[in-house]
Amino acid sequence: MNPTNLTNTQLRKLDSLFELVSQRQTKDFGNISASNKADGSLLTSCDLWSDKTIVDGLASIAPDEGVLSEEGQKLIPNSKAYWVVDPLDGTTNFAAGIPYWSISVARFVDGKPESSFLIIPTLKKKFVSIKGKGVWLNNEKIDPSQYNRQSECISLCSRSIKILQKKPNSVFPGKIRLLGVSSLNLTSVAMGQTFGAIESTPKIWDIAAAWLLLEELNCSIEWLETNPLNLIPGEDLSDVNFPLIACRSIEKFEILKPWGNLLLAK
Repeated sequence: MNPTNLTNTQLRKLDSLFELVSQRQTKDFGNISASNKADGSLLTSCDLWSDKTIVDGLASIAPDEGVLSEEGQKLIPNSKAYWVVDPLDGTTNFAAGIPYWSISVARFVDGKPESSFLIIPTLKKKFVSIKGKGVWLNNEKIDPSQYNRQSECISLCSRSIKILQKKPNSVFPGKIRLLGVSSLNLTSVAMGQTFGAIESTPKIWDIAAAWLLLEELNCSIEWLETNPLNLIPGEDLSDVNFPLIACRSIEKFEILKPWGNLLLAK
């Protein structure tokens, strides 16, 4: 099989796999305790179950394709095609009973996202992005022109708030929104709910699915420090961050770039 494209059979099996995980997460939502990982982030038994279920499912659906996941293997696989998995992006929200989290999975070919799957169980939304072909929301293809609303909002992550402290006498150029989930912050840009997003310390599994979603809906990403297109097989991404600015247009970059650069200021 040509490793470049997924078959229709594989896509159907992936859909069933993600539906299974969505159902379990919805059942556990708000009814499960969390513990702290070494980096201070939260972890639940549902994270671990979701990770194992997705990784095992991918091994069956796409044998011989490696998997990098938040709760498992964090080395870039050597295979031509491999998967990047965040089984439950937004564990803090999930454990607290706040209904914003996602299942974020992307398939990379030759180091670039070729397809991605971003599921928001509580909102009953499923985004599927295919490189060069577009984005589908709940099996309906998205027309990018439908999402050109003029939002005044900007998504920040909890760690990027520090940029406000570095320019205390400057007015931030938009109304701030914090969803607490990197993938959903970036999806809000793609859907025109915000005109830009600044992410301070996202890992590759936080952004992999939304990355292709943004590109296919004609949005732009600027990598402020590490470019994920320069990754090499075998590299350990456990502690690698990918600070970025995502915007609806190049013009909006001019507004957010001075603020985004503050993330790198010592």
